[in-house]
Amino acid sequence: MELNINDSKKVKEQYSKTEGLSTRISIHEKYSTNRMGLSNWYFTIYEIKEGMKVLELGCGTGSMWAGHKDVIERCSELVLSDLSEAMLKESENNIGTLPNVKYQLIDIQNIPFQDEHFDIVIANYMLYHVPDLNKALSEVCRVLKPGGHFYAGTTGEKGVMETICMWLGMDNAYKNTFSLENGGEKLSKYFGEVKIERYIDSLEVKELDDLVEYIYSGITFKNICPFSKEETKMKLSEHMLDGVIKLPKDPGMFVAVKTD
Repeated sequence: MELNINDSKKVKEQYSKTEGLSTRISIHEKYSTNRMGLSNWYFTIYEIKEGMKVLELGCGTGSMWAGHKDVIERCSELVLSDLSEAMLKESENNIGTLPNVKYQLIDIQNIPFQDEHFDIVIANYMLYHVPDLNKALSEVCRVLKPGGHFYAGTTGEKGVMETICMWLGMDNAYKNTFSLENGGEKLSKYFGEVKIERYIDSLEVKELDDLVEYIYSGITFKNICPFSKEETKMKLSEHMLDGVIKLPKDPGMFVAVKTD
């Protein structure tokens, strides 16, 4: 049975509350070997200049913007959007009420802004959840100004979940419809320039319970895994060495430019 991470019903259920996302973020903060942090790395890639209009789709809890008040203030307009009201409320709690920041429910497949409104659109770790990716990318391209940048963070096909599925005997169960391997071709239909930036990182987990909670925090995995949490924990323990379980991470970002 295949684990399809763009099952829209499961995705909406998964992100209706903030706890699962917070669990997934926390394990990376606690056990990542690259201490820069993925969110901080993003801001070495973004080219957000004074007066730009920026839209983030699937902003989650807004944690990416923590510690980047200077970039927020640089924007003439920053729209943080999500499909989940709970996520937007948490984002506003984390970032605050600011005159240039809006919090808005938006479906990437139907972006409620006029053509060529934004200088930058950001969509990290969410395009593989979108039912109609072509419609979504068409909408992103539509609302971007000519020369505007689309930043899309995602993972490659040799990351944490792929490795865990292999260890559990669920080889090829984790289907990523927008990965670093297949996303470039999909983006090139809408953007004249597409390149990949890669972030080098891994996990070194010392507490197995943390890892188990992490993988079961995603409802799609929880619904397909044939093992209980205890069984999964026992299987994962076989891969511990000197009290540490090491897992590859394969994160990166597409940088796409609207050239028309």
